[in-house]
Amino acid sequence: MNGTNIANTIAVFCGSKPGENPAFETDAIALGTALAENGYRIIYGGGNKGLMGAVANAALGSGGYITGVIPEVLVKWERQHDTLSELIVTENMHHRKQTMYERCEAAVVLPGGFGTLDELFEMLTWNQLQIHDKRILLLNTAGFYFHLMEHLRNMQEMGFLYEETTKSISLCNTVGEVLDRLQLKR
Repeated sequence: MNGTNIANTIAVFCGSKPGENPAFETDAIALGTALAENGYRIIYGGGNKGLMGAVANAALGSGGYITGVIPEVLVKWERQHDTLSELIVTENMHHRKQTMYERCEAAVVLPGGFGTLDELFEMLTWNQLQIHDKRILLLNTAGFYFHLMEHLRNMQEMGFLYEETTKSISLCNTVGEVLDRLQLKR
């Protein structure tokens, strides 16, 4: 896949762990399946476990094209996925994120930990600085992102953000809403 061809490529950011609620994995599988079945390519963190592995395996099982991007330091930690359409091993975390941002037209953020939030906030910052203008969708499985959205509203009310959060992020409570927002439903 050509790095400059971002059409029909969705970045998926999510945890390398499955989380405590089984709905997290259920939605990760549903998202991977739906994106693949609608002809979208996925670019994600390259791991084979947790929500990352669930998205990748579901997309591959549905005939999707999936690119993993993993830094050298995390190959052992996250156990790189060995059956992807494409695997890119980067020098560091920054290059991993930059590669993913450059190669997608939009991002879907599922539940996750520090790394997932790091990816989300860097994309938001790049949007704010007009480095890019990518759509960002939060999959709010089991209300996972309600507190974060409340905190972002607080940041806006306290005068720390340059624009309303709803201009940068769409909160989606179901995979169907994600598909609608990505205009995948035909």
